[in-house]
Amino acid sequence: MMNNKGQHILNSVSDFHSLMNVKKPTHPLISVVRLEDVSRDASRDLETIMFNFHTIFLKRNFDGKVKYGQQYYDFDNGTMSFYAPKQLISLEGDQPGKVEGWMLAIHPDFLHGYPLAKKVKEYGFFDYATHEALHLSEAEDEIISGLMQNLQQEIVERIDSHTQDVLIGHVDLLLSYCNRFYGRQFITRKKVSSDLLVKFETLLKAYFKEDKAETAGLPTVQYFADHLFVSPNYLNDMLKNLTGQTTQQHLHNYLIEQAKELLATTNLSVNEIAYQLGFEFPQSFSKLFKKKTLLTPLQFKQSYN
Repeated sequence: MMNNKGQHILNSVSDFHSLMNVKKPTHPLISVVRLEDVSRDASRDLETIMFNFHTIFLKRNFDGKVKYGQQYYDFDNGTMSFYAPKQLISLEGDQPGKVEGWMLAIHPDFLHGYPLAKKVKEYGFFDYATHEALHLSEAEDEIISGLMQNLQQEIVERIDSHTQDVLIGHVDLLLSYCNRFYGRQFITRKKVSSDLLVKFETLLKAYFKEDKAETAGLPTVQYFADHLFVSPNYLNDMLKNLTGQTTQQHLHNYLIEQAKELLATTNLSVNEIAYQLGFEFPQSFSKLFKKKTLLTPLQFKQSYN
């Protein structure tokens, strides 16, 4: 289905098969497609698609680009990208037929009743930006390709009373491997991650130095993600992998340090400090401060008098 904005809305696995001109899926809720078998209308210079189901791509030799927001990103060989339901992506390229690899489509209904339905929402990489793709080593590519092939064979050749349990197990294993490989990527690209951490800390200091908190309110994860040109989930996972703390924990810790300095070195009241730090309600500031220090702001201030 195409909406009035020229976007293809794919509500089902069957919709995807129809759009890509491949034979109907064997299973209505899960499908594995070899990208070599996909036929797309080359006359469409730009195609924007929304999948209303989880999709996982393993792409090789992609002759196009993927647009995320206002930026374009080239794919190298052996890259994986992940999309949660209702994400918009745009595919562009003059020779899209050269792309190789796999696509796995999983409708949320297929996971219903299994722990994986909750677990899949905890994988941050389903909300990463396109340019934060997972770059596989040759060995990792073989593992993922093997799992994709096994899934395809299970779906096409062995549908019986055990099929769903087996397929769920394969998907769970595949996602666990992807999570491990992303962890490896954070480590092997530690220099890039460290540079991002430095930029994040610089932005955080500037936020308070330039008094943005008083006018714009508390700093948000989205604010820093936007200014660092990454997705909020990627920023969160990068910081957690590098420092052991999430983005929100970094923000709270910095807020508390700023609060301590103001409480110890100024005559500002607790309410004035709360507003200066960007809190809309002083009681929210007091609650966070006590949670982090086991003291109320007033108790902390009195300890310096």
